[in-house]
Amino acid sequence: MNPKRILVVGAGHVGLYAALRLSKKLSSREAEVIVVDPQPHMTYQPFLPEASGGNISPRHSVVPLRRELRRCTVVSGAVTRIDHHRKTATVQPIVGPPREIAYDHVVVAPGSVSRTLPIPGLHEHGIGFKTIGEAIYLRNHVLEQLDVAAATTDPQVRRRALTFVFVGGGYAGIEALAEMEDMARDALRYYPELKTSDMRWVLVEATQRVLPEVDRDMGAYTVQQLLKRDMDIRLDTRLESCVDGVVKLSDGDSFASDTIVWTAGVKPSPMLDATDFPRDDRRRVTCLPTLQVVDGDRVVEGAWSAGDCAAVPDLTKAPGNFCSPSAQHAVRQAQRMADNIVAVIRGREPVAYKHKHAGSVASLGLHKGVAQVYGIKMTGWPAWFMHRTYHMSRIPSFNRKVRVVVDWTLAFFLKREVVALGQLHDPREEFAEASRK
Repeated sequence: MNPKRILVVGAGHVGLYAALRLSKKLSSREAEVIVVDPQPHMTYQPFLPEASGGNISPRHSVVPLRRELRRCTVVSGAVTRIDHHRKTATVQPIVGPPREIAYDHVVVAPGSVSRTLPIPGLHEHGIGFKTIGEAIYLRNHVLEQLDVAAATTDPQVRRRALTFVFVGGGYAGIEALAEMEDMARDALRYYPELKTSDMRWVLVEATQRVLPEVDRDMGAYTVQQLLKRDMDIRLDTRLESCVDGVVKLSDGDSFASDTIVWTAGVKPSPMLDATDFPRDDRRRVTCLPTLQVVDGDRVVEGAWSAGDCAAVPDLTKAPGNFCSPSAQHAVRQAQRMADNIVAVIRGREPVAYKHKHAGSVASLGLHKGVAQVYGIKMTGWPAWFMHRTYHMSRIPSFNRKVRVVVDWTLAFFLKREVVALGQLHDPREEFAEASRK
């Protein structure tokens, strides 16, 4: 029997966990697993706020693909097209001409990108919070703004530098806002020119609540805690413009800011537009509960999908509901999908994915958090501890677990690092200036 070729498109939560499980359960005589991703690592996104806040090293929030997927073939490049009718994918390596990869089974897991709106000025002045690069940039930028404010004698420049705007009140927005404010507050001890009251932290949320994944009382608690830290919380408010860094809100307020962070949702990767897979009205790949791609009533043989880019029916809810785009579902879907692929290759029937959402945990800064797990609600230090414990248990590889725990342990005894390394973002600038004739 010739070994089947399984192509995994994307190495996020779904791609990495699925490839890892497939490589462990299938022998080399049964299957070859090929993983394609532009990045040489998987980013554990729940740790982005902690990496940005300086609680853990940014390197420890990513998992090297080649170290973890030693029994897989890793191709560094981008899938530019999938023709499932021919069962081939076109891959653009990071260097060199495109190549075609034929497959027997394909796991479509390119994930999601930031869902933006046509808001004037957002493209020029906004920054997302989905990648490790964005997290590092935001950390350096916030610290640089403290330097700007401390060095200037112009009150308008200072006010603009110390105004930080976060758009979107979901988990990404709340955790990013809380961790950044916590870090900046710690850093101010080294800036005698500045006071905590000089900073303005603004959250803009289009709905009437934050953290929609938890009950309203937990969302209300979160807002109360942020208000106690003198943050400016704007619910039922939209960002209408940020041209030249001048933020204009739907409630009529207007102010200048050099920091505009967009965390208002995600959408499926645009890579899916270059495939022939069926999609729903939200541009997600349509799937059965077994994680098989489905076109109407017809199963698309050899095609599988899960995670942010897939419309997977949620069997724990009424018909018509789909699994939320969360890491909790993505990891479990990846494992079920890998087991189903193994079953199909070995001539057995696939099993439907069914998981009742266990709840959610969120950090609101160091020693502060909110959690709702299996109906049990916690706040403050216990919720923060649960947040850390849960995500430490979920990040792949023993190596990364140990490094994260070491980072946290050192943080108990050493002060937080609050130095900006802005030169990382344009490292050739100084050399280019020195070598200019």
